[in-house]
Amino acid sequence: MAQLPFVSAARPLLAAPAGRGPWQRQRRGGAPGRANAAGGARRGPGARVRAAAARRAAPAAVEAVADEEDDEDEVVEERYALGGACRVLAGMPAPLGATALDGGVNFAVYSGGASAASLCLFTPGDLEADTVTEEVPLDPLLNRTGNVWHVFLEGKQVHDMLYGYRFDGVFAPGRGHYYDVSNVVVDPYAKAVVSRGKYGVPAPDGDCWPQMAGMVPLPYSTFDWQGDLPLKYHQKDVVIYEMHLRGFTKHDSSKIKHPGTYIGAVSKLDYLKELGVNCVELMPCHEFNELEYFSSSSKMNFWGYSTINFFSPMARYSSGGTRNYGRDAINEFKLFVREAHKRGIEVIMDVVFNHTAEGNEKGPILSFRGIDNSTYYMLAPKGEFYNYSGCGNTFNCNHPVVREFIVDCLRYWVTEMHVDGFRFDLASIMTRACSLWDPVNVYGGPMEGNMITTGTPLATPPLVDMISNDPILGGVKLIAEAWDAGGLYQVGQFPHWNIWSEWNGKYRDTVRQFIKGTDGFAGAFAECLCGSPQLYQAGGRKPWHSVNFVCAHDGFTLGDLVTYNNKYNLSNGEDNRDGENHNLSWNCGEEGEFASLSVRRLRKRQMRNFFVCLMVSQGVPMFYMGDEYGHTKGGNNNTYCHDHYVNYFRWDKKEEQSSDLYRFCRLMTKFRRECESLGLEDFPTSEQLHWHGHQPGKPDWSEGSRFVAFSMKDETKGEIYVAFNTSHLPVVVGLPPRPGFRWEPVVDTGKAAPYDFLTDDLPDRALTINQFSHFLNSNLYPMLSYSSIILVLRPDV
Repeated sequence: MAQLPFVSAARPLLAAPAGRGPWQRQRRGGAPGRANAAGGARRGPGARVRAAAARRAAPAAVEAVADEEDDEDEVVEERYALGGACRVLAGMPAPLGATALDGGVNFAVYSGGASAASLCLFTPGDLEADTVTEEVPLDPLLNRTGNVWHVFLEGKQVHDMLYGYRFDGVFAPGRGHYYDVSNVVVDPYAKAVVSRGKYGVPAPDGDCWPQMAGMVPLPYSTFDWQGDLPLKYHQKDVVIYEMHLRGFTKHDSSKIKHPGTYIGAVSKLDYLKELGVNCVELMPCHEFNELEYFSSSSKMNFWGYSTINFFSPMARYSSGGTRNYGRDAINEFKLFVREAHKRGIEVIMDVVFNHTAEGNEKGPILSFRGIDNSTYYMLAPKGEFYNYSGCGNTFNCNHPVVREFIVDCLRYWVTEMHVDGFRFDLASIMTRACSLWDPVNVYGGPMEGNMITTGTPLATPPLVDMISNDPILGGVKLIAEAWDAGGLYQVGQFPHWNIWSEWNGKYRDTVRQFIKGTDGFAGAFAECLCGSPQLYQAGGRKPWHSVNFVCAHDGFTLGDLVTYNNKYNLSNGEDNRDGENHNLSWNCGEEGEFASLSVRRLRKRQMRNFFVCLMVSQGVPMFYMGDEYGHTKGGNNNTYCHDHYVNYFRWDKKEEQSSDLYRFCRLMTKFRRECESLGLEDFPTSEQLHWHGHQPGKPDWSEGSRFVAFSMKDETKGEIYVAFNTSHLPVVVGLPPRPGFRWEPVVDTGKAAPYDFLTDDLPDRALTINQFSHFLNSNLYPMLSYSSIILVLRPDV
């Protein structure tokens, strides 16, 4: 149970003098005494107006009253809420959010520009009816410290309530202010948000944006971690699986009790362990509104990159929805993390600190905008929203208040929810200067120059600095998507403090070009295999700072990458204008799924070639959910808005192909783990790695080269040989001679399953190898067009 700083029990902000009761205090300096909590159970608007008028009385009249009563003591009238069940006290300004303390709950919220504030309490029934159960006005003299409004409610009944805030002040969008007393807004620090209980179902009145409220925390935990501790894998040893939590189990073929939920995903964790991944990267699981587009179209916000609250797990991913005041969602998320850790799987969260669901000036007032719009969003001088996110607004990340909020949030997910790291969506926004950025404001002291234009990329952005040097976040994995929608591209140049990794978009583009047989990429492809030293070595980083991927949620799936030359996004309702046009895909000769047998065979080879490349490259491999069985989205490369089979993991398709691509991918991840040389601590040296061409020791880096091969010394395998032939012609390659040893094939994507990966338990393995003995005895091996091979060195006995 949390405690207030430096106090043993909840008490008024100003303590009573010695010898007096705790709810009395002495007037000082001739000013009229004020209670710690003025008024009765509720102070209506008329009382607030009269009180304000009294405060504006002539100073002479105030002094006269003060002189008459100077030596008298005033008994403070105590203040209560919830029908007298809770006593209302001044509270403390820290920590921000709702904090369960000894005897009650402290509420604290930042708002620099509000002239008045009140705490709004709801019962679940009243919330559904859009009715505030009770409103507790906050006195600006007693319930405000600096720019933080705070109040303490003493009593157990407050834990059975939900809460929000109402702020008054200037409503002037042209000046960046959106204070509106007609709105009850969500506390940015709320640990769970309650609104609609069932995914995809509007409120009873059809409202897609019903009133939301935060959960009031309990003074104790209701979850048993069973001794869970962070796995702390070295990043070089991680294989990442990007996963949409709902999509992973929502399809009927998952055959589980709670499809599309945290609990449902728990029931499928053994599959991930079997696949060989030891880290899942969850697409957004913060509270968002999947119906945000629904009032104007049938589209859903399926991916979730439109956050409402960054502290709260998505309530409708819980089997219980908003039951138990949203606490079930917290516990079910914790259950997922705990059970993943039991299976040796780390959990990384995709976090979207670049924008929120409130959109531009036409968007709703949900939380940040109604609390302090000019603090939380990057604004132009006339209140316009900068749109570096492409989603209507830009989070003002490097503002002192906002960056403290982000660090607090990350700490919460690490300490309370036990996550192992974060992938930062459009992370380059976190390097941009905030609104009204100036050195004194951000660093506390003058620097060279006076002002920096809003949005300017900073060499040492304060937020990234704070995260990088935070004592709690120091041991977690930090991955940047090092670009944004405003054109800032920082792959290889993201401010990193030797801690941050990056989604390596250049790896993706280069590998796609080379594998499909584009001239001029042999040298760049070789750099990708080495962990992209041209990007990371000079800055002091290592291969494992590169998160290598060919496909992700955004863009073509692996199956579509080899099936479509063009995108087919008409079902998104934007006339095929959305989604990336520059896909670097190749349909292998015929467009679409229905193709000739020869084309389908080539596509199978190409998918395996991509996966081999991913698993033999230095760095951290990452692949997208469903790519291990060749999931297709029908050529749609931007499926953000579809809650159906196109985004669901197809367990039936995985079973159909269990002897084919899935088997190959599972064995390749296992092979990578077994090879010490494929996850090096540093970039490979010329002593460890040797390049080859069609003949050993003679690599071809010419413009027309479509062949890259290398051999690598390995502590467990002895030595491995890997080759990629992306030409349309077959080739017989010469293998590097090793007296006393012979090369033995393990992987050949030119072969049909199960001979594409020769395992030790394959019944006719020896016969299969013997078929190539006349080649191998001469240190040769035949390769089909568009194929890749892996051979290992064995003693020649």
